[in-house]
Amino acid sequence: MPHTETPGAGTAPAARPRWWTELPLIVLVYACYSAGRLLVDGDVAGAVGHGLAILRVEQALHLDAEHPLNRLFTREPWLGVPADFWYASLHYLVTPAILVWVFRSRAAHYRAARTWLMTSTFIGLIGFTLLPTCPPRLLGAGHGFVDTMAHYSAYGWWGGEASAPRGLGGMTNQYAAMPSLHVGWALWCGALLWRYGGTRAAKAAGVAYPLVTTVVVMGTANHYLLDTVAGAAVMGLGLLLAPRVTRCADRTGAWVTARVAAVAGPGASTVPGTGATPATDAPGDANSPDVSGGCQTSAGERIPRQREQRSPAAAGPGTSPADAGGGAPAPVR
Repeated sequence: MPHTETPGAGTAPAARPRWWTELPLIVLVYACYSAGRLLVDGDVAGAVGHGLAILRVEQALHLDAEHPLNRLFTREPWLGVPADFWYASLHYLVTPAILVWVFRSRAAHYRAARTWLMTSTFIGLIGFTLLPTCPPRLLGAGHGFVDTMAHYSAYGWWGGEASAPRGLGGMTNQYAAMPSLHVGWALWCGALLWRYGGTRAAKAAGVAYPLVTTVVVMGTANHYLLDTVAGAAVMGLGLLLAPRVTRCADRTGAWVTARVAAVAGPGASTVPGTGATPATDAPGDANSPDVSGGCQTSAGERIPRQREQRSPAAAGPGTSPADAGGGAPAPVR
């Protein structure tokens, strides 16, 4: 996890972001995802070529773990059906649940965790756009893969287009295999559970969740082994870049705040550290139009027999405080 400063003596704890400021980030990520999906929709031949290239590299390195897992999941429904439900749902349920849990229970670490996740996700979206990759399930039948989600579609809500509900396949990017964000996000969830879970069960879940997800994405023919490796690498790179992203965001926010204050003018400035506007014409100030000088009740009006007050400097040396206007008023006869 990126280093987060622990509030201590003389350091005010960082304010936790509000949920209504977090929602635009989710909208931004989805907008970028949709833009990438539209860009790669027409490059089917390139996506298939990239998928076959990955498969050849794995076979040359004897890393072809997808085929045996896919055959097992296809042959054994008691493995294939739960794996399909795992792939189709937990990616969208566990990740936001962990994010909300950190937001509510580990507020001091929330910003670092969220920045890590968002940074890694954007790196993954860049990969989807620059390297569209056909998953194993969409390769020709001669390559030996079976789309288990289509094979077991009668058991779930999904159709023949990845994990999307029937009729909504057009909302997904069918060629977003490299890197595997299913594995990347599962690794992020596991790291937070391991570090902040506080119980053995939470730490065990933190280890098991990314490992099982890795097996599931290959057994269902949705990702190659190298996709899962790339997903883990993307999370590692996001972890390294997150502190720099945070500092950049802080500098940008400070610059925007300064620009807004400059445009608004000096009257809209605030007293540093208080949030209050500077006091002008404070009560009791001699320059205030609501208070007249010389003990006058209003401009031009004076209390009867009231001496005019003078400062000691104006009265000159040797003048007593009483003569300078500090004495009691003359008795009324």
